[in-house]
Amino acid sequence: MTERIETDICVIGGGSAGLVVSAGASQMGADTVLIEKGLMGGDCLNYGCVPSKALIAAGRAAADARAADKFGVSASVDVDFARVQAHVKDVIDGIAPHDSVVRFEGLGVKVVQATAEFVSPGEVVAGDLRIKARRFVIATGSSPLVPPIPGLDQTSWFTNETIFENTTCPDHLVIIGGGPIGMELAQAHRNLGARVSVIEMFTALGADDPELARVVADCLQRDGIELHENTRVTGVEAAGAGVAVLAEHNGEPLRIEGSHLLIAAGRKPNTDSLGLETAGVKSGPKGIEVDAGLRTSNRKIYAIGDVTGGLQFTHMAGFEAGIVLRSALFRLPAKAKTDAAPWVTYTEPELAQVGLNEARARAVHGEIRILRWPFSENDRARSERDEDGLVKIITTKSGHILGAGIVGKNAGDLIQPWTLAIQKKMKIGAMAGVIAPYPTRGEASKRAAGSFYTKSLFSERTRKIVRFLGKFG
Repeated sequence: MTERIETDICVIGGGSAGLVVSAGASQMGADTVLIEKGLMGGDCLNYGCVPSKALIAAGRAAADARAADKFGVSASVDVDFARVQAHVKDVIDGIAPHDSVVRFEGLGVKVVQATAEFVSPGEVVAGDLRIKARRFVIATGSSPLVPPIPGLDQTSWFTNETIFENTTCPDHLVIIGGGPIGMELAQAHRNLGARVSVIEMFTALGADDPELARVVADCLQRDGIELHENTRVTGVEAAGAGVAVLAEHNGEPLRIEGSHLLIAAGRKPNTDSLGLETAGVKSGPKGIEVDAGLRTSNRKIYAIGDVTGGLQFTHMAGFEAGIVLRSALFRLPAKAKTDAAPWVTYTEPELAQVGLNEARARAVHGEIRILRWPFSENDRARSERDEDGLVKIITTKSGHILGAGIVGKNAGDLIQPWTLAIQKKMKIGAMAGVIAPYPTRGEASKRAAGSFYTKSLFSERTRKIVRFLGKFG
């Protein structure tokens, strides 16, 4: 028999976005139901951000040990891949209680572990429950996109959802896809001892500023990763105990044999079986359609996170959850503005961006100023013998900050002041006037900002003024 429940808010999806909405709504007094058919914590905790960063950290430890000789320190490296994966699992297990059913039930959320399907514009069925809510929030996330490659059904392969189950270091890992996931996992496995080949149909990290993405690509190639850009995969087939990827580059056939295959060709929204048509919710290939306030075509239903096909980052999911809480609980007008939304690719060097890139800034504003400062001119980077990368800032002619990109060590941390600057619509003078501690990598941002004034400050006109004023003592 189906049990009927009436609630204030029903959240579908227990990933980053859904958990923030559920916890916030319940703690602010709303009767809240959370439906999750899989693992609590979603992709970020179980297959994405957390395990990948744990694997990257292990790989970086191995790479740092190998590179210790540049400091006059000798070190040997012995990678126990099974222990590495145990480390990854331990990190997940350490965070999991924070996202668990027990914790959320303790916060007053009714957690339903079942598949949800809309049976009317205002009701869903989940297991033996029929739930009617004043507002629904769809936060079902995304899954790996597996392209229809001929022969794929006859071979074994990983996605980011299964690669962390592998306890043996691949002899040769072939990766289809040179986006952030593919490039991060490529470098992590290379650092842990695998030979790695990456095949990308266009250019690696194609969504990022090409100048900055090139720095990352060159560094990964220098580390021994085989990067095949502008290469189209035409098929896969078994090759002994491994796999062969068949491809085409500049009209020439290419065959790459490896021991393991990873598909990292993008993401697709999780909308199957939700009954969106029954709910009156419009969606397309990229995901559920939402307005600036994250409402769907059914005004009682919101959609947030990866399922909308927007910026697919955990921090954006949390931000969007706050927008929904303001709107759904307090009836306040709220819009999800993403002008100052940063994103980071956690390779080494890291690549971080916020605001407009160079191409977009030129298209929107016409004449712009580009300010650069390389880490090769930064004393902290020199002392650490890690000088790859640069700070790149884009402003209007008058100095309004339009965008910032940083490629280099700890770029994800260094981008944060620029995120604030863009959010608050600051001019470049505010950043140029910052007192930066020495020696830090943050000085590169100050130097880049200060270069906006170099031409006028050291001009012939300035020299004439100084000489003229000097005549008065």
